Amino acid sequence: MSSMVRVAVLGAGSLGKEHARVYSELAAAGRLVLAGVHDIQPESARRVAEKHRIPVLESVAAAAAASDALSVVTPTTTHFELARDLLRQGKHVLVEKPMTENAAQAAELVQLARQQRCVLQVGHVERFNPVFKYLESVATEPRFIETHRLSPYPARSTDIGVVLDLMIHDLDVVLAFVKSPVSSVDAVGIPVLSASEDIANARLRFANGCVANLTVSRVSPERMRKIRVFSGGAATSYISLDYRAQEGFIYRIARSDEEESSLLKKLLHAKDSAIVSEYGGKRIVREPVPIAKEEPLKLELQHFVECIRARQTPMVSGESAKEALDLAFEITRQIQKG
Repeated sequence: MSSMVRVAVLGAGSLGKEHARVYSELAAAGRLVLAGVHDIQPESARRVAEKHRIPVLESVAAAAAASDALSVVTPTTTHFELARDLLRQGKHVLVEKPMTENAAQAAELVQLARQQRCVLQVGHVERFNPVFKYLESVATEPRFIETHRLSPYPARSTDIGVVLDLMIHDLDVVLAFVKSPVSSVDAVGIPVLSASEDIANARLRFANGCVANLTVSRVSPERMRKIRVFSGGAATSYISLDYRAQEGFIYRIARSDEEESSLLKKLLHAKDSAIVSEYGGKRIVREPVPIAKEEPLKLELQHFVECIRARQTPMVSGESAKEALDLAFEITRQIQKG
């Protein structure tokens, strides 16, 4: 296979059109060849194709024949069969989250990708957010994690509950971040506008003592994607980060050479400056985190293509995505039982 990977997009909905957009930008930069887009609704595919001046692929078979790799950006119920059939043909696959409808299907895709020596990546885009990279570098011993992921009621993904729709992002991040087995799970959730849960909370305890409290809602008047971490170790800290804005603050013990900030600076709440305050005889620094803003989806799709070229296991492999999926199913089971 040449170094110019040929990529096709299956699905031209709200997220599929974003995959097509990013791939078209990468194609214009000479990073890949965008073979085209397919959707079961021809008009949707035509609109995306016209916008990016790419071919409309009339069928899944045509998309597979024209490409080396495919993004599967379709309803969850179709993920397994599409990904399975493509992997059987030796195609590399990026399947959007949630990976499949059940754990057995996920296990089969993982095994098939291994047998076919194909790249299988799952679309947990938050793992490519610069916020996560920063968090890994500073919070080396997480002790308590709190996440909030809220949104208004969506026009998409209503075929699944909010755990598989939204919380699975945070489950993937927390599992990758804590790097310790989950020892217990407590979950609650309620349906509001759909047949499955629209609001949910899960409390995870890990074998190393870390605790994570995850809250999601898709019936919120506001949008929020935040993570807060208390970290121990040599550099005790509290980090509050916003995935959407790709910014936040870290609170830590001041170094001996850091002087207390002026009252004026504290009153102005300077966003771009460190604030040093004294509490109980200890000096605490609040400073903005140094995050270089980048588009996570672009980083994700670039990584997919690079893994194909180098024949490397992706950061969000089928195996790691299955771990998050298994945990999401356990949370869903508890909610349904309750």
